Amino acid sequence: MARRIRMGLIGGGPGSFIGPVHAMAARLDGQIDLVAGVFSRDAARNALAAAGYGVDPARAYADVEALLAQEAQRPDGIDFVTIATPNAHHAAAATAAIDAGVAVLSDKPMTATLAEAQQIVARLAHNPVPFGLTYTYTGYPLVREMRARVAAGTIGTLRKVVVEYSQGWLAGAAESRQAQWRLDPARSGEGGCIADIGVHAFHLAEFIGGTPVVRLAADLGSVVPGRALDDDCQVFLRFANGARGLLMASQVMTGEGNGLAIRLYGSTGGLRWSQEEPNHFDWLREDGGLERVRAGDPSLGAAARRATRLPGGHPEGLIEALGNLYRDFAGSLAGEPGSLVPDAGQGLRGMAFIAASVAASRAGAGWVDFAP
Repeated sequence: MARRIRMGLIGGGPGSFIGPVHAMAARLDGQIDLVAGVFSRDAARNALAAAGYGVDPARAYADVEALLAQEAQRPDGIDFVTIATPNAHHAAAATAAIDAGVAVLSDKPMTATLAEAQQIVARLAHNPVPFGLTYTYTGYPLVREMRARVAAGTIGTLRKVVVEYSQGWLAGAAESRQAQWRLDPARSGEGGCIADIGVHAFHLAEFIGGTPVVRLAADLGSVVPGRALDDDCQVFLRFANGARGLLMASQVMTGEGNGLAIRLYGSTGGLRWSQEEPNHFDWLREDGGLERVRAGDPSLGAAARRATRLPGGHPEGLIEALGNLYRDFAGSLAGEPGSLVPDAGQGLRGMAFIAASVAASRAGAGWVDFAP
């Protein structure tokens, strides 16, 4: 598109963590304008959010239906919506946008239930609008570089994947609004920690490793008494090529911040990366040597270079990573190839992973086949 792309935001009202992050990331490269939204079901909070985002008060709508209907009548109406609500509202908002022919970029997980995700995929088959998921960590330049190196055979045949996501913010009382909805089955869905951060780890393992999970054995638990949803998870993985994996996700690891990290080992080498230090990864060689690969290095591949804005030594972080997904999505709306934004099929796999892990853990089923 020769003009800037117009975005509507669903969710992200006052007190939201992720809404302002989406707004900053969308605006980062000057391709997208946030022009409308349904920020809150409360009229006063909706107006307050619109003012904070710099949105015309007349384009802060009372509900999703009004947003889609009235924006469709404008010559400068929205091109896509971002869904940044609690999980229980994802499906209805996405369905309404798809039916209106409006592109969708949704927070993960795709929906609250697997059945809802299946319905969205079926709807997209009949009305194929662009649809993406903000698995934000896939936007990091060095995550994309590791993906390219694994695909190129740099570490040989993939044998082992260890991915962990450690947080401590739910180790005590869950008093904040952010904590309360994540632990409420009515708003989060059937998964707690597994749906909030475990699915990030799952997607990252498949994204970098390049091979799908086909079997799993899950152990999910509620460590803090009285919780209806899991806050601590361990899942063994088996990949289609025979590689073995371990996924650990926990929100009760006292003192931890946002410790997403992944290690991949092949027949001739290994790679390891941490989200809290995202501007380098280690390449472990068969001969025992180690090379530290840094962001911004001119030797990186095309996908990593395209996702890098600054010269080497200038750190980039979460907002830039999410900005890369927005830039890719904007490019796809303009007909450009090469987008790495996770699509509805990957969103469906994430929901299937949540459902399979919850069911297998509850049943004490051990190893189960995983075939979404």
